[in-house]
Amino acid sequence: MHPRTASASLWQALARPGYLLSPWPWRAAAYLLTGTLTGAAVLVGLVTWVAVGGVLAIALVGLPLLGAVAFAGLPLAALERRRLRFVVVGTDEVPDPHAEPSAPGLRSWLTTRLRERATWRELGHTLLTAGLLWPAEALLLTVALASPLSVIATPVLLATVGEDRGTKVLKVWTVADWPTAFAAAALGVLLLSAGAYVLGVAAGARAALTRLLLAPPDGDPSARVVELTRSRARLVDAFEAERRRIERDLHDGAQQRLVALTMTLGLARLDAPPGGPLAEQLAKAHEEAGAALAELRELIHGIHPKVLADYGLGAAVADAADRSPVPVDLDLELPGRYPQPVESAAYFVVCEALANVARHSGASRARLRGGHQGGRLVLELEDDGRGGAEPGRGTGLTGLADRVSVLDGRLSLTSPPGGPTLLRVEIPCEPTDNGPMDAEPMDTGPTETGPTGTRPTRTGPTRTEPTDTEATTTG
Repeated sequence: MHPRTASASLWQALARPGYLLSPWPWRAAAYLLTGTLTGAAVLVGLVTWVAVGGVLAIALVGLPLLGAVAFAGLPLAALERRRLRFVVVGTDEVPDPHAEPSAPGLRSWLTTRLRERATWRELGHTLLTAGLLWPAEALLLTVALASPLSVIATPVLLATVGEDRGTKVLKVWTVADWPTAFAAAALGVLLLSAGAYVLGVAAGARAALTRLLLAPPDGDPSARVVELTRSRARLVDAFEAERRRIERDLHDGAQQRLVALTMTLGLARLDAPPGGPLAEQLAKAHEEAGAALAELRELIHGIHPKVLADYGLGAAVADAADRSPVPVDLDLELPGRYPQPVESAAYFVVCEALANVARHSGASRARLRGGHQGGRLVLELEDDGRGGAEPGRGTGLTGLADRVSVLDGRLSLTSPPGGPTLLRVEIPCEPTDNGPMDAEPMDTGPTETGPTGTRPTRTGPTRTEPTDTEATTTG
């Protein structure tokens, strides 16, 4: 349902003849009653909070408490979005207008929230609730619900105190006989019926005001940006999860079957007469199975390398540099682990960039630097090639920039004719330990890799893959 027609369910119920016999009057009363209790609690909490912060501000300890008042609207807004279920049925809740922080950590969260208009709208809603709305709701409940119920209860009160003493109705007039008592009860029923409509209108107006303050306005570009950012993040997470699933299925399924097939063919070669046609066919099939196994391993590594999942970005980037046809000097300082989408994007950007260096640059050497600076993962790849690289020439640079921009990062390229070419990637993030396995900080230092240099030495646990020689049985 559209934000501006949030309470349409209640308004439609008010227009129907059977409104008084439906649950809607009681839902409206419950909505206003919970609003009254919530507003009173918020008022007490805010006054206490500000008082304690003001007293402690003398010693500067209370300044953070006073500053935190700016975020007082966040929990109340979340509660108000849920309370709307009292008056709206069959529709979605008010969408959360807040954007996800660009990086994990308290600092990034505080910065993001302070820059959002929604935070200040929610603070205004909180102050309005604590100062004005809950007293008005309490007054409405007293006039439209409590008073008619007390009038309806006149016969009960008269029976309790007796006819000789009488009972007062609404503290206004005294009823001392039964006909008057039953007439007052009938009047109370009429007043309660009218009060039910008053409560319904008040609850609908209250819900509309809540939606107006807490939901993003119609056509708000910021709301569209927030939703697009969230949907993009969900797509990235789903894409990475699918890559990991495919890699796991291939590794645990097809690769193991190929290993078993290769071993079976090797055993069959032992039983075949040497030098015969059958031995030649088995040898050829054995070689083909081994080649298919090698290609499958390369495919699995390209989908989602296990070294990236197990040991982190530093080890995976060093492995990619080790595989590069062009010698690569490494200078990496990557402490801890990073969010999985960041590690995956950074790794594939490095792989694609190294492939471009090998295919297009004509470079004889490259240098890869990386580290975490100012809340950003920074990677730089420089080569001594011919230069002149442009994103529109089909070298994959546009795809690299798109991959990085999904994570709110940026890619810059400097490639004058004649070289050198410098590719710089920045992705906002903070180190985390959410990886499948804790990794030590990756600090390779200046290290040369590649076919013409010394390969880097990495210590620590390594993942064992079934090799061709393990899968081959020779006679």
